Amino acid sequence: MSDRHGIHIEGLTKRYGHGETAVDALKGVDLSVAPGEVVGLIGPSGSGKSTLLKCLGAVIEPTAGRMAIGAQVIYDNGWRLDDLRALRRDRIGFVFQAPYLIPFLDVTDNVALMPMLAGVSDREARQRARELLDVLEVGHRARAMPTQLSGGEQQRVSIARALVNHPPVILADEPTAPLDSARALTVIGILNDMAVRYNTAVIVVTHDEKIIPTFKRLYHIRDGRTHEEAGEGLLLTPPEVPVHA
Repeated sequence: MSDRHGIHIEGLTKRYGHGETAVDALKGVDLSVAPGEVVGLIGPSGSGKSTLLKCLGAVIEPTAGRMAIGAQVIYDNGWRLDDLRALRRDRIGFVFQAPYLIPFLDVTDNVALMPMLAGVSDREARQRARELLDVLEVGHRARAMPTQLSGGEQQRVSIARALVNHPPVILADEPTAPLDSARALTVIGILNDMAVRYNTAVIVVTHDEKIIPTFKRLYHIRDGRTHEEAGEGLLLTPPEVPVHA
């Protein structure tokens, strides 16, 4: 089995606190996303979405259960890796509601920084960055500073940054929340295209009703448990949106 066989979690639990004040945020979650697939994770506030995303991203430690990326088990009632920073850097891409670009680096170096930190030469890292920026149609902004970009351009750059180390998994946390309908559909279309192009499993946590009809599969989390649902899979074509918008 290769590294690209998606992400799989079984019986994942997370308990905060101890004794009578303990709170079970996750109560045995099962979830599986294949390479090239974009899956939505939805649910009301307080249902456990954020906790699940943090566990998947190795930001917090679960209490019990099992998580695997491809053939490698990363958690099995305890972490199975010594270097969680390397896991987050090399094998999990993150896209957030805000782009969080580094203000004193230009667009190319914002994207190239991740492979540089992984030991890739500066030249190769920048080449990777420029190729992704071209794919995402912001190559013409390669030397711009973040403050010179529109919101749509910044989100494209953040997607390039998430993809640049070719991770098997991308976690997107409310990536379309601040966008209007056209731009939201553009972003979700990009994530679908990138998932297929790079054979990446993508999980999108969202409250955004504009994009929920685009998912073929949804996980609805309620009271710390996931319930898989078939989605509509309607990747609607948005009105033409200029790249600079």
